[in-house]
Amino acid sequence: MCRARSPPPGCGPAETAHREHPVAKTNVTFDSVGVPLAGHLYLPDTPAPGPRPAIVVGHPGSGVKEQAAGLYARRLAERGFVTLAFDAAHQGESGGEPRGLEDPAHRVEDLKAAVSYLTTRGDVDAERIGALGICASGGYVLPATASDHRIKAVATVSAVDIARQFRLGADGTQDPAVFQGMLDAAAQARTTEARGEAPPVLTLFPDTAEQARALGGEHGAEGFDYYRTPRAGHARSARFFTWTSIDKMATFDAFAPIPLIGQRPLLMTVGTRAVTSWMSVEAFQRAIGPKELHWIDGASHVDLYDKKQYVDPAIEKLAGFFSEHLGQR
Repeated sequence: MCRARSPPPGCGPAETAHREHPVAKTNVTFDSVGVPLAGHLYLPDTPAPGPRPAIVVGHPGSGVKEQAAGLYARRLAERGFVTLAFDAAHQGESGGEPRGLEDPAHRVEDLKAAVSYLTTRGDVDAERIGALGICASGGYVLPATASDHRIKAVATVSAVDIARQFRLGADGTQDPAVFQGMLDAAAQARTTEARGEAPPVLTLFPDTAEQARALGGEHGAEGFDYYRTPRAGHARSARFFTWTSIDKMATFDAFAPIPLIGQRPLLMTVGTRAVTSWMSVEAFQRAIGPKELHWIDGASHVDLYDKKQYVDPAIEKLAGFFSEHLGQR
């Protein structure tokens, strides 16, 4: 297994032959604790001798199914898997009020609801379902898998525990006073709403790349470039979170349940330049079963969302992992 900080020789993407399938994309909806979720189902458009293995794909925080999650879902469907990318409750095309709520507990439920939807399909083998989470969903898939035995294998790309990121910063060095101030603002927003007034919201992105860099360094600038430019910007991706999202994150811990994953296999893929890589390392250390921490040389956190030179080896690794542990037809 490739566990070193810098990948040693022989631990790069496998040079294995594969056969890509044409893919059909279908709009689907399903329920998550009373909230209708909107998804894109990707189906290999070729005959199969029976139900196929399937993978639920969760999007990054503030993202939507048309961005990184959809890219990974389509690429894995080309390898013969049924895949499902969907918008989280309160975001994108999915239902739920208020808009812009990032509720970690509900995000975990969304993933389980996606698994439930897949189990109802005749073209999916309900005993061969996996989960893939990107960025914030890389945190959410861990407790989802820990508590849902229908998920047989779990993988992450640029994984973060969004609660840790807000509490400690992307690099883990944030002054604790910053999050305490955010909790003050969240408390005031609740009071404002209780008085019948419109509460303020937490704006996620500044107006310019320069401001993003000043606030969040290179990581902030890369996020701006992905979400707020023609590179990958989408009209439905979140521009803000409700302030109540902050106090819902305050006590959430995506990594505490990891030992409950047990002997189900875990693959964590992370870029060697990712400022958030410490979170993947921490999560990996907590896993007790078959596990691999796979480094993509030269990639930052956001590079793994869409840059071909990094996504291609990530897909190679993921396809091999899910083929091994879910089987493929």
